[in-house]
Amino acid sequence: MADTKCKTCRRVGQKLFLKKEKCLSPKCPITRKPYPPGKRAKRIKPTSEYGLQLKEKQKLKFLYGLREKQFVNYVKKAIEKGGSKTGPYLVQLLESRLDNVVYKLGFTSSRSTSRQVVSHGHICVNGKKVTIPSYKTKKGDKITIRAQSNSRKIFTDLDVRYKKYETPNWLKLDKIKRIGEVTGKPEEEALVTDTETNAVIEFYSR
Repeated sequence: MADTKCKTCRRVGQKLFLKKEKCLSPKCPITRKPYPPGKRAKRIKPTSEYGLQLKEKQKLKFLYGLREKQFVNYVKKAIEKGGSKTGPYLVQLLESRLDNVVYKLGFTSSRSTSRQVVSHGHICVNGKKVTIPSYKTKKGDKITIRAQSNSRKIFTDLDVRYKKYETPNWLKLDKIKRIGEVTGKPEEEALVTDTETNAVIEFYSR
């Protein structure tokens, strides 16, 4: 049976790196089948403006693993407070989620795993346990693995993973002590996919 996450990437026509290791391998389904899933998938039809906007919306929503209602709330907040930079502000809101920061610090290999790690109480912000994946981090926040959780299997390979790992420029990481810090604001370039955020805003502004 085809993997649901891989089907998601094929559906939007771009790698979303939902399964990090597999996405980087030659076995990645979107590399072998660069067309949407389905029997008639190879017959690609022209896409309307609405269809393109929908695709960009789905791409961003799937990338962060959000439900529609959650995603809409972020878009509304971006429209209300983003001013002339609504698209970049939307990215800031999404990137500032605690589960995403945990992922970007390399504590886990996927956002879905980061959500579980946060929900199960393995992550602390400024020394206090936080179990809400959508918790909004801010500049100066220190993100750590809970002391009691450091020995868990999911974190045992961090030292090996960190040998080649580099964090985004808005985060700082002490690889030995496993302490991360938010040192700035994420920019639109933080996205690993080529996503037109303005098209996403336009989709919801209809």
